[in-house]
Amino acid sequence: MYDTLIIGSGPAGMTAALYAARSNIKVGIIEQGAPGGQMNNTSDIENYPGYDRISGPELAMNMYTPLEKFEVENIYGIVQRVEDAGAVKRVVTDDNTYEAKTVILATGAKHRTLGVTGEEEYTSRGVSYCAVCDGAFFRNQDLLVVGGGDSAVEEAVYLTQFAKSVTIIHRRDALRAQKILQDRAFSNDKVHFIWDSVVKEIKGTDVKVSGVTIENVKTGEISEHDFGGIFIYVGVDPVSHMVADLGITDEAGWVLTDEHMRTSIPGIFAIGDVRQKDLRQIATAVGDGAIAGQGVYQYIENMS
Repeated sequence: MYDTLIIGSGPAGMTAALYAARSNIKVGIIEQGAPGGQMNNTSDIENYPGYDRISGPELAMNMYTPLEKFEVENIYGIVQRVEDAGAVKRVVTDDNTYEAKTVILATGAKHRTLGVTGEEEYTSRGVSYCAVCDGAFFRNQDLLVVGGGDSAVEEAVYLTQFAKSVTIIHRRDALRAQKILQDRAFSNDKVHFIWDSVVKEIKGTDVKVSGVTIENVKTGEISEHDFGGIFIYVGVDPVSHMVADLGITDEAGWVLTDEHMRTSIPGIFAIGDVRQKDLRQIATAVGDGAIAGQGVYQYIENMS
């Protein structure tokens, strides 16, 4: 019986583990990969306090190392579902079942991909899913933003402070973003548009992205375009399938919490990118984790 089981060991999960373990309760983290989550896929992080620049894997290891001192137990497993049995929660993995007084969901979110040739190969080598994270690496370059929703248009305008030009490609002939965001994009001289078109292939050198192959969905015309970076915004999906039956998510699957990271089920908390929130960054994940780590301790104290 654990006092708390944390599902996921990204920055939110590791921070929650640190705060909970420092309260002298029994903590386990269930993870299906290396500690760090999406940080492990980030070559350089320049917007986390205390560091001018640090690699994602290095920051992940810096966050993980203190957990060993507090004897946080690491459990490898792919979580299938979380069950609520009142005072006891069960976490069912593909090969075991664990019990805890509390559960913290820190499972994160996954960016939807285009699924085209070259996308996976050039991820972190010119293909990005986060302008706030990576925009500054693309100064004075011609950039492509894929998508037509709020995130795509907002991030395209954000990128203009670094880029030589930003082109938005959208499969329709009109954007889906809020009008105020559209107006900002249309009035910015650096922003250009390719309508009724999709990316068919991402091309590059041995080192980085060099351009894309584009198809017009109405005419079938194929064209080649040079770009120094490609930012993909075709949606983000929460990793919340393991709690889909608990009634704690919205229609899109984001877990709903209050400001204390508590879900509507007592003893189940959610933190980081899986939570319904506006900004998904390492700094906000750490804040969520600290609140939940302290919250599970207080919850357990009130149980006794």
